[in-house]
Amino acid sequence: MRLREYKFKGIFTDGKRLFTKSIAPRKKHFDERILRDGKDEFRQWEPRKSKLAAAMMRGVKEIGVAPGMTVLYLGASHGYTPSFMSDLIGEHGFMFALDFAPRVVRDLVFVSEHRKNIAPIMADANHPELYFHEVTDVDYVYQDIAQKNQAEIFLKNIKMFLKQEGLAFLAVKSRSIDISKKPRIVFEEVRKLLEKEVEILDYRDIEPFEKDHCVFVCRKR
Repeated sequence: MRLREYKFKGIFTDGKRLFTKSIAPRKKHFDERILRDGKDEFRQWEPRKSKLAAAMMRGVKEIGVAPGMTVLYLGASHGYTPSFMSDLIGEHGFMFALDFAPRVVRDLVFVSEHRKNIAPIMADANHPELYFHEVTDVDYVYQDIAQKNQAEIFLKNIKMFLKQEGLAFLAVKSRSIDISKKPRIVFEEVRKLLEKEVEILDYRDIEPFEKDHCVFVCRKR
């Protein structure tokens, strides 16, 4: 199967699916489909398992992250999307991958053993003052956290860690914010909150890949 470069650097496509070139060949983390081209391996990135891949499949114009960047990933969980972002930023990039749940951080540690550009951190993203000494200034902040105050958490971490003019990606789960409101109303409330602090570059509803979810791509003013 022939792959070509996608519209975002570091990502490839066969016309229907997304792939990244693995920086850890011969290591399969999540039973993903692998395509081989000589010594190179390309991993299929499933949009139903990743908000970032879903956003690309929904036509987002900007994702904000590129090879060589330093990233703060909030809500890293077991490491599925972080493993693909690890491929994307490459060996010259670096990622601080944070989650508060010991079990998922354990899995994240196993992933990072084969990906030297990932540093797992067990901490609560709602309190960046408790891990500020473990994280440098970053080019990019990515957040996928299902908490009621997820937008406020995002803005706290942008203010503390994101470089001026840096880009950031927020995945919003409306049901975690207010289950009594229609998702579009919650999304609009989040937009208004974000616009007070950052410039919104793109917005996408990511159904059918994730129900009641949207994403925002932002720039720090």
